[in-house]
Amino acid sequence: MTERALEGLDERQREAATAVRGPVCVLAGAGTGKTRVLTRRIAYGVDTGAFSPARVMALSFTTKAAGELRGRLRALGVQGVSARTFHSAALAQLNYFWPQLTGDSAPALVDNKVRLLAQAADELRLPAEGAALRDVAAHIEWRKVTMRGIEEAARARPGGVGGYAHDAVVDLQARYERLKDQRRQLDFEDVLLACAGMLESEPRVAASVREQYRHFTVDEFQDVSPVQQRLLEVWLGDRRDVCVVGDVSQTIYSFAGADPRLLLGFAERYPEARVVRLEENYRSDAAVLAVANALMRGRPGALVLVAAGQAGADAAEPTGAGAADPAGAAAPTVTAYPDDAAEAEGVAASVAAQLAAGTDPSAVAVLYRVNAQSAPLLAALARRGIAASVLGGRRFFDLPEVRRAIMELRAASVAPMETSFLATVRDILRNAGHTDEPPAAGGAAREVWEARAAVLRMAEDAPAGTSLRAFSDELLARAKDQHEPAMRTVTLSTLHAAKGLEWDHVHLVGLAEGLLPISFATTFEQVDEERRLAYVGITRAARTLSVSWARASGARERQPSRFLQEIGTGTLRAVDARARSGGRVPR
Repeated sequence: MTERALEGLDERQREAATAVRGPVCVLAGAGTGKTRVLTRRIAYGVDTGAFSPARVMALSFTTKAAGELRGRLRALGVQGVSARTFHSAALAQLNYFWPQLTGDSAPALVDNKVRLLAQAADELRLPAEGAALRDVAAHIEWRKVTMRGIEEAARARPGGVGGYAHDAVVDLQARYERLKDQRRQLDFEDVLLACAGMLESEPRVAASVREQYRHFTVDEFQDVSPVQQRLLEVWLGDRRDVCVVGDVSQTIYSFAGADPRLLLGFAERYPEARVVRLEENYRSDAAVLAVANALMRGRPGALVLVAAGQAGADAAEPTGAGAADPAGAAAPTVTAYPDDAAEAEGVAASVAAQLAAGTDPSAVAVLYRVNAQSAPLLAALARRGIAASVLGGRRFFDLPEVRRAIMELRAASVAPMETSFLATVRDILRNAGHTDEPPAAGGAAREVWEARAAVLRMAEDAPAGTSLRAFSDELLARAKDQHEPAMRTVTLSTLHAAKGLEWDHVHLVGLAEGLLPISFATTFEQVDEERRLAYVGITRAARTLSVSWARASGARERQPSRFLQEIGTGTLRAVDARARSGGRVPR
């Protein structure tokens, strides 16, 4: 059974997976099989008897990532591991122990910070503009995850927040906290603080939790905040059975309290820690990795990625939405366009050429810094008849058409089947309005068609002998874990939303000063975070990488991003804008 957990791992991955005792730090670069190693380590620990599944806590940062961990562990035959986010684990413990300690139920959660802040502003006779209140809400979140008091946090923002002066920010937060207490409510960040406080002040509760969970694994450790680190330390007590996995070059949430120094300093806090470096990349072509390495050269803790062979650890378990592609890898390119509209048209022309060459739309992504950049790109793609979806929109399993399909499949599963499983699924989808051919690209109708087509593809890919009931159960399980299918559309995404995904072909747009790095990144630390964002975008590409920027936006001239200079001309091949659009400069 232990060989099952280690099958297909390279030497470094195997070293990490078999390190099941004491503190372990896995420094895992992009595309090096991080999630595979994490789950294989748990499976190996269970198979060898080092871990009892029920005593393992695997922590991640999103519900989707936790669901992926559970899914991979199920596939390895490991049941009973608690794979959760920090918040869901803390909330579960609060809800369980609070009634025992107080004789009352745990406080309810604030469902909308901005709404409560608006009431606080009204009571203080302060203006209650939505954008300003959202800035204050973000400030509250940062203050709490970095464990600062109201006054201390306000001193860190001497110019105020969201247009509110220093004193108004202090008063607004104090009134917000008072309203929260009056309503007997906790906000999202309070959950972590309250859980840590409960464990620190109640030895009996701490002993119970530590008896339940003996082994901890933390994914994406570079994104851990001080309050999450405090909670992890309280969960551990004086034990050392913790494994952290991360990459400081992918720290992109410092604005939300993430502190990469916790990963960089892990070996100092645990001198006996076993540190394993994963630098063999199973995702990207060597030319793409050369761009990524050039951008991060000399940065503290940066790993140097090396391309593996085409058949490798992650080849059997892709983590992104890319599909098989007939095109080979090409040298990464950089193109300067006259303006934003020309850039959008040029990128659309490049995507159209890739699709015409046989590339599956789901293997192509266009990445950008801010959401506002998506509109002209969507319009340019639509003009060429290319269907695209924006990552971070409505979740697949929340779409009304998908929910209706699952309900109808569930209902049909209790009746005798007069046709085959696949024919029944097709009939149900056709009755709901699905057609063999898609409607014209763009718009809601195409989105609905793509959603139903994805359900049909999952049925077509189901193992032989799958029943309608088993299929509908699988869909419900995937919905719970947010394990969404790949849509056969070109993906548009912000760099933040793209983290953790991959595509064969990536178009990274807007590499200009003011966009990447963003205009409000003025300090060294803020610019460094923008650099890491660019790195995340680059390392999403498996085969080809096209970088572009526009010389002007309206009447404003732009300069190329400083990151292009740092990368250098030796790793990016310049391509004239005319070549991207069939011999003319796109307008």
